Amino acid sequence: MPKKQKINILWFCNYLRIKDNESLFNVMQEELPFLALYIFDENFFSSTQYGFKKIGKFRAQFLLETVLDLENNLKQKNIPFLKKFGQTKDIFKQISKDFEVKKIFFQREWTKEEIEFENQIKPIFPDAKWVKSYSQLLLETHFVQEKLDKIPLLFTTFRQKIEKDFKIRNEFDSEQLVYNKSILNLKINSDNITLKTLGFEDFEIHQSTAFPFSGGETAGLQRLNSYFFETKNLSLYKETRNGLIDKDHSSKFSAWLANGSLSAVSIFQEIKRYEAEFGGNKSTYWLVFELLWREFFKYTSMQFRNKIFKPNGISERKYECKSDQNLINQWINGETDSDFINANMLEIKKTGWMSNRGRQNVASYFCKILKQDWRIGAAYFEEMLIDHDVHSNYGNWMYLAGVGNDPRSRTFNAEKQAEQYDSDQKFRNLWLK
Repeated sequence: MPKKQKINILWFCNYLRIKDNESLFNVMQEELPFLALYIFDENFFSSTQYGFKKIGKFRAQFLLETVLDLENNLKQKNIPFLKKFGQTKDIFKQISKDFEVKKIFFQREWTKEEIEFENQIKPIFPDAKWVKSYSQLLLETHFVQEKLDKIPLLFTTFRQKIEKDFKIRNEFDSEQLVYNKSILNLKINSDNITLKTLGFEDFEIHQSTAFPFSGGETAGLQRLNSYFFETKNLSLYKETRNGLIDKDHSSKFSAWLANGSLSAVSIFQEIKRYEAEFGGNKSTYWLVFELLWREFFKYTSMQFRNKIFKPNGISERKYECKSDQNLINQWINGETDSDFINANMLEIKKTGWMSNRGRQNVASYFCKILKQDWRIGAAYFEEMLIDHDVHSNYGNWMYLAGVGNDPRSRTFNAEKQAEQYDSDQKFRNLWLK
């Protein structure tokens, strides 16, 4: 029996980029050759929760574009890349037949499904060392631990405690590294993966979408440069971020952040470069403020783990809800008593996108007016949203259901919100015509 080649694996999950990739940086320092790997796990496209898929067609398309861009960028560096569709553990078993895997480099996760994947793979490589990174975070984890014994329930408390002289995680210079390892004898071929492979039909991007962008690090960096330096829209961010229609009303970075094709650290560093060149103002600060909200939800989920999926949330406050499929369907299909809610729900149904203002309103309506189980709304968002991030999505839904990071139980008045943010009815006319 021929001796297996010793290799390391760089397992790409939700950090689908070359720039500022700690795992890529670390694996490149090793003497052994490595295999870069991405798996479209079939469970995410077939299994359901509350009747909704884990990944719907909009995020699936964005993910396909992202992985293709990653593949092209790795190819330019001569890094061997394998992309597969199937069961994650089966793919790793295939790899184990040909290679002796010494180390597996990947991004640290802490929510249940990601941990389950990790636990399935460990028996296949019982002797492999797992090298985990915190590359989805903005702040240096040691700094947060020094400042806070535990993550506070209130974002304001979190921000005030860490905002002064906060330490940003180092930006890894991974894009400059050159791969010069020995050649892998790779007997497994990459799969040709399309929307149909993932169970979806091809579709056209809706002409009225506020998110007409492609997936991938290349597109994300182009958007970053455009929003900051070409248009200087960053200087207007605070005034425009509640806009409902235009692609430049907000940064739209969330989709690239969600699958890690842009890093929060890279965005932060570009904000600082922008301020040095054009000056800072409330808007440049406010984008940092929004990055800190994202960070807050990540640290909250890190602390509370699977409590973020429980009906009473992290507050353990009793959540009273009904179960009425007709009301849920009316909400999904934009057939409620509120035209503002309906317009937002038709937008997400047709485009996979909704403004932050819209998300707050439709979630509040679902929880407080329709009195349905907030986890059903969160699961629908998980399927539909291009920019779904498990920490932010479930964090926001808990918050609006009154079982999360706010002792108050707020209810948005959709009619007042429509009057304030859509006074000319332009948004409602766009989706209700």
